[in-house]
Amino acid sequence: MHEQSLAEKLFDEQQVATRAKDRFRLSVIRMLRSELQYGAIAKKGPLDAQEELAILTREVKRRQEALGDYERSGRQDLLANLKKEIEIFRKYLPEQLSEEELERLVREAISESGAGSKQEMGKVMSLLMPRIKGKADGGLVRQIVEKILQ
Repeated sequence: MHEQSLAEKLFDEQQVATRAKDRFRLSVIRMLRSELQYGAIAKKGPLDAQEELAILTREVKRRQEALGDYERSGRQDLLANLKKEIEIFRKYLPEQLSEEELERLVREAISESGAGSKQEMGKVMSLLMPRIKGKADGGLVRQIVEKILQ
């Protein structure tokens, strides 16, 4: 038995949301499915799991960045909906790494790369990011790397 792709999971979830008449969830799932379709069209072929994850991560990040704008403009109605969208999207992301796990992985990457200063941060990040893709926020990873390489 093969593991379901994100697109297959979303199709199943869309059917469940339709039967449950959950309009908000249905619209969010449709939005994500269309982003995946746009990705496949741009690639001119089906997406693999990593590409699906990249699209999902990008969409979560876009919404997180918009949260600040909505807070500043005082749009509580839009803010609440955006938070619900992020919550739904996160259901499809892999489990996020804790700061302790991230720090351990960063230390491993630093020792592998031989980096000893912030100037060599690129070496560490290029080793680290493929390993944690979708499992941690890139900004947080960068902060941890900078803190350790001081």
